[in-house]
Amino acid sequence: MEKAVGNTVENTVVLKNDENVGAVQIADDVVAMIASLAATEVNGVNSMAGNITNELMAKVGVKKLTKGVRVDLEGGSVSVDLAVTMDYGYNIPATCQQVQNKVKSAIENMTGLTCSNVNIRIAGVSMKKDK
Repeated sequence: MEKAVGNTVENTVVLKNDENVGAVQIADDVVAMIASLAATEVNGVNSMAGNITNELMAKVGVKKLTKGVRVDLEGGSVSVDLAVTMDYGYNIPATCQQVQNKVKSAIENMTGLTCSNVNIRIAGVSMKKDK
């Protein structure tokens, strides 16, 4: 839940503040969505893995695009924790390196924030042969 505190809102960071025009703020959920979409674009990443609550809510029709992503915004720096399910047969260290690079690049290019960490937890391996 976001709470207004003075001119800022909790769970947001100010990207730009101009007295003549106004302030630009970005919510941590937006940064989490950018990270999630960038991670799932990498070959070998099957899906984002959420916790049990996210999985149960998805079964009843409430989908959250940021499941499996935790973002910590401090000043102009972002730390991202991802939980992913990998496809069977892909090199895990190489795929994780690609995910880290893609997520870092996407966040920095789209928001102007500095991405200090992209931590990945492999939550599972998908054995499906959909491809």
